[in-house]
Amino acid sequence: MEQNLKGSKSYLISIVMVAVLGGLLFGYDTAVISGAEKGLQAFFLGAEDFTYTDGWHGFTCASALIGCIIGSAMSGFLASNLGRKKALILAGLMFFVSALGSMFPEFLIFEHGVPRYDLLVMFNVYRVLGGIGVGLASAICPMYIAEVAPSHIRGTLVSWNQFAIIFGQLVVYFVNFLILGEHTNPIIEQIGQGVNAVAADSDLWTVTTGWRYMFGSEAVPAGLFALLICFVPETPRYLVMVNQDKKALAILQKINGSAAGEKILADIKNTISEKTERLFTYGWLVIFLGIMLSVFQQAVGINAVLYYAPRIFADMGMDKPMVQTVIMGIVNILFTVVAILTVEKWGRKPLLIYGSIGMAIGAFGVALTFGNPSLGIITMLSIMIYSASFMFSWGPICWVLIAEIFPNTIRGAAVAIAVAFQWIFNWIVSSTFVPMFNMKTAGDPDFGHWFTYGLYGVICVFAALFVWRIVPETKGKTLEDMSKLWKKE
Repeated sequence: MEQNLKGSKSYLISIVMVAVLGGLLFGYDTAVISGAEKGLQAFFLGAEDFTYTDGWHGFTCASALIGCIIGSAMSGFLASNLGRKKALILAGLMFFVSALGSMFPEFLIFEHGVPRYDLLVMFNVYRVLGGIGVGLASAICPMYIAEVAPSHIRGTLVSWNQFAIIFGQLVVYFVNFLILGEHTNPIIEQIGQGVNAVAADSDLWTVTTGWRYMFGSEAVPAGLFALLICFVPETPRYLVMVNQDKKALAILQKINGSAAGEKILADIKNTISEKTERLFTYGWLVIFLGIMLSVFQQAVGINAVLYYAPRIFADMGMDKPMVQTVIMGIVNILFTVVAILTVEKWGRKPLLIYGSIGMAIGAFGVALTFGNPSLGIITMLSIMIYSASFMFSWGPICWVLIAEIFPNTIRGAAVAIAVAFQWIFNWIVSSTFVPMFNMKTAGDPDFGHWFTYGLYGVICVFAALFVWRIVPETKGKTLEDMSKLWKKE
């Protein structure tokens, strides 16, 4: 019988690409609200049983993040008890139900097209459900990829997950643009403190129909993901944990080759002899490191740029802020590819340190030039440097490290904790950006602008120092090597 000596690259790539679809849905779900929010706001402004204020709208736009925190916190339990594959199937089903439910929140309960408080509650329930799916996918997709990938290309393959997230955001921007077509978003007029109304001459198609199609469009990639994930194998490391060594060996040999598969299986068995190890078996530092990687990834302020780019470019005085936003999106994609191509050559630490320094330069550039019309081009370039530096460093590399840094026996729980902190700090940064950005003083109307980006720049410097002093280099190490790295003597 002929042996598979080298493994099948096509098999590995096919199952990784299916898992990467989870990252695309991650980006799609978190960005779909950007195109739909004005139509949704105008729809609920027509409610007669309650007043849909700015506060309600802010909560509704961010309600998915609540689900993200819940999903990421649950991910360790589900990944360890259901398995990585079944947990991802569950996430896909949540995406699918959330998309259809957000499109028709009236389903079987309420009168169609009549805005009311109960309908708003139901809409947010569906958005939270989708957020739980995002939280699960954000933790388990990188874990799945890391556990099936050979060590010498693991960083590259996990980095594709970040590429998929950014690509998913671009896809939904384009889909929303196509759905909107020749229609326009409604005009929202402020009639009181935090209270708004829809202008009489607004295009009402988006109010009645457009926002529904935008949310519903996610059902297509969500259904595809839920279907395709059924055909990928469970990860070998989980199979060993549930005493299915033969299945694990077959998958390892198909990916790595016959001899290498047997050696990797032996290494896995050596590190999973006690599959119920407690979270702090390997000390507190590895858990702290995972948490701080997540905190820094969000605290550097990137989502303040990604979520509010049009607002920022408009405040810079740009005539066409959406054009600058699209350009920034293209730059983000290109620099994510830089990470994919260099993560196995340069290593994790250098990319994180260089990225932190680049982000600090960009953030300080914005802080020093924002509000000066003669320096507008420098402000815009600084924003681009800031965003691009994140995309080749903290964006993908943080996910790589979180997926690989923890020993096998605590990975599920440790990843869940780390990713939960990501979503908590995502919410903190996203909810504090606008109030900080709009702060003014009597002598300085741009105080909030330079303070906000100055703060992000300082955090970027601390992020570089943290990586330099504490984060170990994991390039070329197997997942089983992580147990040796952290094991107390």
